[in-house]
Amino acid sequence: MAGPLYMDAVIRQNASLSPTGFKVLLTAVVAFNVVFAVFLFVLGAWPVPIFLGLDVLAVWLAFRASFRAAERKEHVRVSAETVEVSLEAEGREKRVWTSPTAFTGLDVEAFGQDDTKVRLRMHRRRYLVGRALSPGERADLGRALDDAIRAARAERYPAA
Repeated sequence: MAGPLYMDAVIRQNASLSPTGFKVLLTAVVAFNVVFAVFLFVLGAWPVPIFLGLDVLAVWLAFRASFRAAERKEHVRVSAETVEVSLEAEGREKRVWTSPTAFTGLDVEAFGQDDTKVRLRMHRRRYLVGRALSPGERADLGRALDDAIRAARAERYPAA
């Protein structure tokens, strides 16, 4: 991408809990389950502690998936020549959208208050941008992206 960038945004999901908070939470869940498992084992319900262990495993897997999702980044760049969107996960970057700025359209669809979608389009191709953002943040992204595309076009094709 040569020339000035009209938008250079990195979009990432908010982490649900800090690593320290996760350790505290998992320790509390394990401690509670161990105490409860011992109580149930003494009462003779020895199979139940196995399922309590599965609960701990489910919590750990859910947070692991959440932390992985928080590591993913979506990079949106707009220049006078191109609009590029790339995804970065686990240190690898993958370009998922590249189109000439002049032919790139933008659709911001609001389905009530709770859902907004921002789509880049060129001919029949479409790409949903900002999935990790809240509906309000997606609307703001749509306005900023529209402004950036208009400014980039204005540089390349100035009004006479």
